[in-house]
Amino acid sequence: MADRQTDPAGPWWPRPSPAPLVEALPDARGARESHSPVSAHGCWYPSADPTGAQVAFICNRGGVPQLWTGPADGDDPHLLDTGLDPVIEVSWSPDGRWIAYTTAPGGGELTRVLCIRPDGSDRRVLAGAAAGSTAYLGRWSRDGSALAVTATDPPAGLLLVERGVAGPAPAHRSQQEGPPGEWSGGGHPVLLGGAHRGELGPPGAADAAVLRASRPAPGAPDSEPHLTGGGLAVFLADPAGVRPAELIATEPAGATLRVCDSTADGRLVLLLRGPRGGREAVVLRTDGRRTAYSVPVADGDPWIGRFSPDGRRLYLRSDADREFAALITVELGPDGSGLRRVVTAGREDADLELLSVAADGRSAVLAWNMRGRTELETIALPAAPAAPAAAAAPAAPAAPAPPAPSVSEAVSASEAEQAVQASGGLAPRAVALPHEVVTRISPAGPRGLVLAVSGSRRRPGVWHTPDGVTPLRTPWSSRDEDVVAPDQAAPVRPEHLRLRARDGLELGGWYYRAPGREPDGRAPCVIHLHGGPEQQERPVFEPLYHELLGHGLDLFAPDVRGSLGSGRSFVNADLGTGRFAAIDDVADCATHLITLGLADARRLAVMGHSYGGYLTLASLVWHPELFRTGVSVCGMSDFLTFFAGTEPWIARSAAAKYGHPERDRDLLRALSPMSRIDALRVPVLTVHGEHDTNVPPGESEQLVRAARRRGIPAELLLLPGEGHEFRRTRSRVLFRRTAADWIERHVTG
Repeated sequence: MADRQTDPAGPWWPRPSPAPLVEALPDARGARESHSPVSAHGCWYPSADPTGAQVAFICNRGGVPQLWTGPADGDDPHLLDTGLDPVIEVSWSPDGRWIAYTTAPGGGELTRVLCIRPDGSDRRVLAGAAAGSTAYLGRWSRDGSALAVTATDPPAGLLLVERGVAGPAPAHRSQQEGPPGEWSGGGHPVLLGGAHRGELGPPGAADAAVLRASRPAPGAPDSEPHLTGGGLAVFLADPAGVRPAELIATEPAGATLRVCDSTADGRLVLLLRGPRGGREAVVLRTDGRRTAYSVPVADGDPWIGRFSPDGRRLYLRSDADREFAALITVELGPDGSGLRRVVTAGREDADLELLSVAADGRSAVLAWNMRGRTELETIALPAAPAAPAAAAAPAAPAAPAPPAPSVSEAVSASEAEQAVQASGGLAPRAVALPHEVVTRISPAGPRGLVLAVSGSRRRPGVWHTPDGVTPLRTPWSSRDEDVVAPDQAAPVRPEHLRLRARDGLELGGWYYRAPGREPDGRAPCVIHLHGGPEQQERPVFEPLYHELLGHGLDLFAPDVRGSLGSGRSFVNADLGTGRFAAIDDVADCATHLITLGLADARRLAVMGHSYGGYLTLASLVWHPELFRTGVSVCGMSDFLTFFAGTEPWIARSAAAKYGHPERDRDLLRALSPMSRIDALRVPVLTVHGEHDTNVPPGESEQLVRAARRRGIPAELLLLPGEGHEFRRTRSRVLFRRTAADWIERHVTG
């Protein structure tokens, strides 16, 4: 991020060109008939219009996640964008005139930001149109006149203007394209070989000064790794294209940079920045591009907080000086500096997972993560203190901005909690939930809410609460009874298990018993490992699990060290050489299931996605005696080739978690499954999306080739039109059926 004396635009911008492009919508009839509709659909990521009467949301009822709108209390949904690029995020403007959303062209990992009118007209690409670039949403301005967008290399089609400077920002840097991929599926799932080739650029200083995190990522080197390419920039874009885009901040070596809010006068901007394990909230003064305040925040949901309407308070979801994330309130000075920080709501055994502050700043909705289940509550926020009389005096001459207050200068969590107890009037009010997990909270009108809700026995859906207390299912969300086809067994409600790892660390996970299984019988069992590793297993309906259970396989989905939901120390327990202990956690989970009499020691399999795919491969070569087979989905097989092939901003964030590809080269080599490939003893299935630029398909290809050279059966299912996440219904069905058939054949055959 550019800071202080440095030119905020930096020298890496391409030559600007005319403002946002307008795309004509494809014919709705043709687009809708190009894929088969699905009856058991999901709806998620809701965003309501200013009145709360209409809701924009993502729905896969057409076989791919698309943008829809519908009345909160009526059954008349409308497919707003008939395009077949999967939709990722949605945000309705505060003035009700636009809906912004993010799509993944071709199903890949690179995304772009679009805007469209609520009636489906005037679709416009705001960012991410340039080849090789990616973009994602920030927050709308309070009046809805501009949208904050983050982009890598500003897209062609945007005229950029630096705040306070007449004319466009200078442009000198041309785009660079990475090495061509070696795979081409031709539209069909195929088995191919050859690792993705790429080279690590030499570490070097960025062109612009980089803002340092006030709390370095645990285990990270003293200086932030500078892996070349993919600089991040945030700007304000006028969706109508009347005004040129306004540059807010840049970070040439950034891992994350997102605008989470701005004050009504545009004087202050709240940014989320930093790598995994080292995220921080930054209050940026837009008049001089100076950092006024920063404080650590927890991983997880990127929408970390909001300013009060008068800009004198900041509400954040933060784990600063705490084991679990809480709601903190920061009193801000006129220049945006932090005067005092207090904990407004916190729990000793649960993370604050989601935070939604009302537009009037008088209340907030909090979602607490209680061992995977959500507890939702509303609280009244404390009234802001009276403004000092001096605030009305003429402004003094500008002075150098003071350094951002450090965490050590803020009040302690215990002192803050005492202050909150003394303030009174903040008693929470619980909101009863129809199912186990809330994944998104969005304000809907003056007092209402819309919630994205998931459960162990239903598809994702949207609920609205007109009074902010009683959730009602929207008519266009699927019913509970429609979760599976009538001829299938009902979904299984899992049981939560706790166990101790070999070093004494407490682990947990969800156990699913196949329908019809005898309660005292040992069963063939699959251990499924989630990605991240900063994710968490939740008790929600997962079609993959339902498929595996339907094949007579029990399933255990654990949270090994490094997962969210058990505090910051648990998240950081896998850093550095702690990753070897995470591999052992998988083996300890298997042993525990055998000891309990649940799983048959001779019929165990392991599988996982992304980091879980890596752990799958690692478990097969570190503990080859335990498992009969494994399925790695988009998993890393060699950390060094992963760093060489992934996107630069992903590499920078991953370096803080796994290790730096230069300075920690020996550790990364030791942790890589390819370094122990000779220990592989059992058949392996790998699955990958052909457009995955997060973990390139070469990670699966090189594993399959190495296994085959050693006489071990290995296959790769390469899914066309998919990236790191499989978003199309047909691909997801093919993947889970192939995986279930493979495991059943090698475990029970």
